[in-house]
Amino acid sequence: MKQRAARLGRDPDQIKILPGVYPVIGRTEQEALDKIEQLRALIDPRIGLSLLGSLGGQEVLGAYDLDGPVPQDLPETNNNKSRQRLLLELAARENLTIRQLYEWVAGARGHRVIHGTPERIADQLQDWFDNEAADGFNLLAPTYPGGLVDFIELVVPELRRRGLFRTEYEGSTLRENLGLAVPPLRRPVQRTGAAPLARAA
Repeated sequence: MKQRAARLGRDPDQIKILPGVYPVIGRTEQEALDKIEQLRALIDPRIGLSLLGSLGGQEVLGAYDLDGPVPQDLPETNNNKSRQRLLLELAARENLTIRQLYEWVAGARGHRVIHGTPERIADQLQDWFDNEAADGFNLLAPTYPGGLVDFIELVVPELRRRGLFRTEYEGSTLRENLGLAVPPLRRPVQRTGAAPLARAA
């Protein structure tokens, strides 16, 4: 995206890529895996199927075995075709069951799940950052406030140790903290051939 922006005359540094991540943090790898399983066990199948609305939800998928494969011959939706295609491609690529697919959607709301120790979480974030796949991240905590507290107390110190997380804010606005310039004031676009708006008397 940034290369395309540069080709079109835009400053690529003024475009920020901030994907969502869902970090499940444990003091050990096994603790993180156990947390994931506990969270998945809380998903009621009816709610899980409702999250797969672009695949027909309960009405269509309710007729299938939840622990069987996601059927690939579902009728095309009139609702969200790109979402339907994304979910079907993911299910086929990862060989997911219906239950595994709705667990993926329910848990991270369709965003990337990362799990492990604080060091492992930092490794995964740093990999995306160093390889210019992300300028930062939107944090989707698995639980509130506990998931946020875990990230702040366990992962942030590790990111700071690596020089990847600020120790103070750059400014008082989101724009300043993201390093974005204030765009120049634009004049309203004049439409040709349009009748002028009538003024009230």
